[in-house]
Amino acid sequence: MRFGYTLMTEQSGPKELVAQATAAEAAGFDFEVMSDHYFPWLDEQGHAPYAWSVLGAVAQVTERVELMTYVTAPIMRYHPAVVAQKAATIGLLSDDRFLLGLGAGENLNEHVIGEGWPPVNVRHEMFSEALEIISALFDGGYVNYVGDHYRVDSAKLWDLPERRVPIGVAVSGQQSVRRFAGSADAMIATEPNAELGSGWDAARGDAGRKIGQLPISWGRDRDRAAQRVWELMRWFAAGWKANAELPGTAAFAAANQYVRVEDVKAAIPCGPDVEPIVAAFQSYWEAGFTDICLVQAGVDDDREGFFAFAEEELLPALRAAAG
Repeated sequence: MRFGYTLMTEQSGPKELVAQATAAEAAGFDFEVMSDHYFPWLDEQGHAPYAWSVLGAVAQVTERVELMTYVTAPIMRYHPAVVAQKAATIGLLSDDRFLLGLGAGENLNEHVIGEGWPPVNVRHEMFSEALEIISALFDGGYVNYVGDHYRVDSAKLWDLPERRVPIGVAVSGQQSVRRFAGSADAMIATEPNAELGSGWDAARGDAGRKIGQLPISWGRDRDRAAQRVWELMRWFAAGWKANAELPGTAAFAAANQYVRVEDVKAAIPCGPDVEPIVAAFQSYWEAGFTDICLVQAGVDDDREGFFAFAEEELLPALRAAAG
């Protein structure tokens, strides 16, 4: 098992994210993932810096951890040819420590270009074409492409890292697993669903890498930790299908207006104890996941305290429990 830390661009500014990246590596995390948003989920989160600029800085202040987008949508806000260029550059700056995590996107971030939000079947068509373009550019040489959704005219990546940038793809059901397993090096999912992993392995014909994510709210005061995670993370309660469709923070606030602190507290480990966090993580490795990255809600409230807890208690407990 490998344990990662989430640099959550929705809840921290760019300088804070760089500081967290340094602290997470020093604490012993194996990898670091970064969200790629134009909007936060909720107004209370209050941030949305440009992830790729922050990744460039993080690549320079870290030495060991793998870096990853969790996840980038190469369908509207970014043309896939530009995503390939950005990924290759981060691969070089990080000395081959970068994994390109990709997904079909959310209306929350893509609506800003003013072209409307396509239905899910169209988004998957666009995503399939985007993967073909990115993969072809990673192969080197000139790329020309004519699809139903994208055109590429004599594109070429002039700066490629020695190691081909691996690709992870976010999936939410068996349809997306079957469609994308052959185009990626890793599966990304937000729930410990064993059927997703077994379907992924069956589609690929091997036991591949599977990366999950889990929010927590560590804090010395359990009630304060629960209140904080409600303020920052209650958006998750609507479920991924709804989350992909809602257009802005006001919509997320309305969709989750009846979520109570008690509801979030029951779903997310809160407080100072390590045992509930380990129990929550266990569901992922029992489901066959190979990598899990945590999200600490409101990490900037007590950054030093959280990373000391991670180094001295949490990561040793997780590694012991996972075997």
